[in-house]
Amino acid sequence: MKNDITNIRVLSSLFWKLMERGGAHGIQFIVQIILARLLLPEDYGIIALVVIFTSFAGVFVQSGLNTALVQKKNADEADFSSVFYLSLFIACLIYIILFLAAPFIAAFYEEPQIISVLRVLSITLFFGAFNSIQNAVVSRNLQFKKLFFSSTGAILVSGIVGIYMAYAAFGVWALVGQQLVNQLFVTLILWFTIKWRPHLLFSLGRVKSLFSYGWKILVSTLIDTAYQDIRSLIIGKMYNPAMLGFFNRGQQFPGIIVANINGSIQSVMLPVLASQQDNRLRVKHMMRRAIITSSFIVFPMMVGLALIAEPLVKLLLTDKWLPCVPFLQIFSVSYALWPIHTANLQAIKALGYSDVFLKLEIIKKIMAFSILAVTVFYGIYAIALGQVLSGIISSFINSYPNKELLNYSYKEQWSDIYPSLLLSLVMGAVVYSLKWLGMSVLITLIIQVCVGVIIYIGMAWMFKLECFTYLFNTAKSLFSQR
Repeated sequence: MKNDITNIRVLSSLFWKLMERGGAHGIQFIVQIILARLLLPEDYGIIALVVIFTSFAGVFVQSGLNTALVQKKNADEADFSSVFYLSLFIACLIYIILFLAAPFIAAFYEEPQIISVLRVLSITLFFGAFNSIQNAVVSRNLQFKKLFFSSTGAILVSGIVGIYMAYAAFGVWALVGQQLVNQLFVTLILWFTIKWRPHLLFSLGRVKSLFSYGWKILVSTLIDTAYQDIRSLIIGKMYNPAMLGFFNRGQQFPGIIVANINGSIQSVMLPVLASQQDNRLRVKHMMRRAIITSSFIVFPMMVGLALIAEPLVKLLLTDKWLPCVPFLQIFSVSYALWPIHTANLQAIKALGYSDVFLKLEIIKKIMAFSILAVTVFYGIYAIALGQVLSGIISSFINSYPNKELLNYSYKEQWSDIYPSLLLSLVMGAVVYSLKWLGMSVLITLIIQVCVGVIIYIGMAWMFKLECFTYLFNTAKSLFSQR
């Protein structure tokens, strides 16, 4: 990886990452709205159950080694090719296991359709083996512009395929087709745009070296994925696929927004912080900037989304999806904490402390499983609220090591983000009061969004918030370079 990390290079990478996430998620959002109108909540419920197994299997395929490739200072061709062949072998092995296990999983949920859906959707594991190495190459070299073309192109084509299949009454297969085509096109576009190709090289020693860092990331990801999946498994078993569809739909709206903004910042953070891992003061400065900037953007969006959830769902998804509104509001609170979680965790990973990362994950999940074990007896809304409580406690746990590693305490982190939180709450109070204007749903929604943006930016400008000034000057600097 080139070590000439400059502010302009970082900002350019962030710009293209935001464009990639924004473009892909923007198109995906529109596609999902159309598909949600054409398909039934039960179709989404079946896919949600199948994705539990494919996402868990996908963690093994990537094995944490792709993160190790980004973090390692002097990774070379032998490292990349060795990880590639190992990932492909694991994908083959896990596909066979899922293929054979499909009938038993279908019998457990009493949904025969799961057999064929799982066997077909598991093909995406092979695409994941290819993409994980290409993504590591992109991250190390900050070539996020290339991800923009692959993600946007793939989501556009797959969206057209999915909508066509939904119109043609393929039901749940429309969602399967969309995901398969998406992964296929991402792989093809990256193959032609990224110069890296696997060589006939395999070094067990290199794999062992990378695995000494990567296995802790792998286990951490497995624990986190298991927690997410067990929650969905419980809901799918105790209630029904439709309720699981509402739960996941409520999670999806705030998840898309946060993954787009916060995820873009964090994707650029890992390679940039890793390149500066010997300069702790510099790492702290960049991490602090990431927390302040992402919370300034994410807080008002989550507060606003929670308050306009009902008219938004009515307008975009129709009344049949209204049961997802309480989940959407609850998860907006949970996702608002992501800037704190991810900035702390990325800094720990970039500094090479994967053992600390694993310990944190174990502590957090013991706490989260305990909350889940209690809330599961009080209904599905209690499960969702338990996730919020778990997120609040996890924000304390995630920030604890960085008090020692970077001299950046939890109190200091909250003092950095509380101005954005305060402005967001004030904005939210004004936006919420507008619902009593007595106008149509569409007009009220437009007024609420416009007034919310004006009030938030106006207050940030009036009180001279440092992050607002920084973003304004950064945008000017970035565009003046183009």
